Amino acid sequence: MKNAFRGFLGLILLLKSIEGAEFHVAVNGNDANPGTKKLPLQTIQRGADLAQPGDLITVHQGIYRERISPPRGGSSEQKRIVYQAATDESVTIKGSEVVTNWVKVQEGVWKTTVPNAFFGRFNPFADLIHGDWFAPQGRQHHTGAVYLNGDWLLEAATLEAVMKPAGVPLWFGQVDTANTTIWAQFKGVDPNDHSVEINKRQTVFYPEKTGIDYITVRGFTMEQAAPPWAPPTAEQKGLIGTHWSKGWIIENNIIRYSRCSGVALGKYGDEWDNRAESAEGYVGTIHRALTNGWNKQTIGHHIVRNNHISHCEQTGIVGSLGCSFSIVTGNEIHDIHVQQLFSGAEMAGIKFHGAIDVVIRGNHIYRTCRGIWLDWMAQGTQVTGNLLHDNQAEDLFCEVDHGPFVVANNLFLSRQSLLVVSQGGAYAHNLFAGGITVVPFDDRLTPFHKAHSTELAGLHNNPNGDVRYYNNLFIDRGDLSSYNQPKLAVFMAGNVFLKGAKPCTQEKEPLVKLDCDSGVKLKQQSDGWHIEIPLDRSWAEKQQRQVVTTDLLGKAAIPDLPYENPDGSMLRLNTDYFGKQRSRSNPFPGPFEASQTGNLQAKVWPVAAGQGL
Repeated sequence: MKNAFRGFLGLILLLKSIEGAEFHVAVNGNDANPGTKKLPLQTIQRGADLAQPGDLITVHQGIYRERISPPRGGSSEQKRIVYQAATDESVTIKGSEVVTNWVKVQEGVWKTTVPNAFFGRFNPFADLIHGDWFAPQGRQHHTGAVYLNGDWLLEAATLEAVMKPAGVPLWFGQVDTANTTIWAQFKGVDPNDHSVEINKRQTVFYPEKTGIDYITVRGFTMEQAAPPWAPPTAEQKGLIGTHWSKGWIIENNIIRYSRCSGVALGKYGDEWDNRAESAEGYVGTIHRALTNGWNKQTIGHHIVRNNHISHCEQTGIVGSLGCSFSIVTGNEIHDIHVQQLFSGAEMAGIKFHGAIDVVIRGNHIYRTCRGIWLDWMAQGTQVTGNLLHDNQAEDLFCEVDHGPFVVANNLFLSRQSLLVVSQGGAYAHNLFAGGITVVPFDDRLTPFHKAHSTELAGLHNNPNGDVRYYNNLFIDRGDLSSYNQPKLAVFMAGNVFLKGAKPCTQEKEPLVKLDCDSGVKLKQQSDGWHIEIPLDRSWAEKQQRQVVTTDLLGKAAIPDLPYENPDGSMLRLNTDYFGKQRSRSNPFPGPFEASQTGNLQAKVWPVAAGQGL
């Protein structure tokens, strides 16, 4: 009995040691306070400076205009440092400041002059967006932005453009040695009577140092920041970013209005930043990253979940190498690169390089320049149960990846569903309502790795083929004929092609129904997004299909690796988009396991967690 009591007491003491301290922050607090609920701190940064592994920083209602740079992280999953908004309280962290004293220049045009000292060491109105694979479209762009009542205006190329009437409100800035002058169009509005803000901070939540591990950030609205262009060859900063670390959880936040990227799971910076714009240059970046700790033990393993990410002009979520071994799930990502003032090769709802063992599951991505872009080293990657629609380019772009990677149970509803310049992909139980483009060959030599590792196994070019298409539903523009004469073997079975969709000659017995009513309707209603799609149980009766498993898929040819889960366990696609069990004897084609013929009408966003595998 005595030993049992001692064990119980030891457990209590252990739990107490893990629990840590709690620091409170409030707008009416004081950084000289101890940070208790009765005597809170005033800034989140002061809480960050005080917090030790296992501690909790609770921020109370209000607007906080600061950049948080945590000086340390947690020591383990059990002893994190947690930053959270207080329960049922609205907490906003802004990278902007309010500006007043606007003077009317002419009808609809106003200006204000701000001393450069206002910005400190970083003036976003003097900071040009630039970098590898950035395309300025013949003009200059700055990381500064002007907001009227929370929404941003567009940057004009010249002052003359602001002085002329325009359909979309514009602003223009000039910086001299002492002041920053901003002209802006406020049609029918006196800006002195409204909320006008301008970017001041490069980021909102981003550590200066690398290796700040095991941080949780939850429940905040974070907005209006001026991060730089984030190519894979440079330090990648976002409105919030992890900066070459391990084990962050970014959850249940609203993240919006970033001049470039919203969330960055990216690499560190070095003297090669924005000086390596080529395939060979990026191979060099990878080799340097390996010597700087890019491995499964020290980098990645982040969770980005249930965030609402919007109004970012480069990416919603970006990550080069630092994204490996992470989970991105339950996020709503929209209105990415809608201003379209500049361009570049690093723009999408989600843009990852080195997505090794990354799971992208159950996200809703729409009104973006491109949905998901897996660029280089998608190996062990799973893209499952996502809803994508109304994207300008492809819903999914797989570029120079050698696999193995799995794309399953997704709804690809944009005009262009898929662009493939890769091998080793397995596409199963997806709904492809848009076009499919397959590039026959890409001569770039790109890496593949040892299983579940960042360790390089070799480099290879990118021939057409070595793909698997099982049990998918293709509608209208879906066309697999680009695989008719592949350079590497392809494997296809159980696919259904409706209306104008075209099968590949490599598939022995595709089910083709050219006269079928294939209309898919997606509507936004008060409780979310609903789909209506005609399904026919005879598709199951006329074609025998197998459950998609590791054994069925075999091995990706170039890395010679099996299709399996990130933890090395066997893969088995036995659930549908909603998590419903599939038939073991003959699973239904497409993302939904249908039990009867007729129109399926269902809410597809938001849905319960667990979509996909």
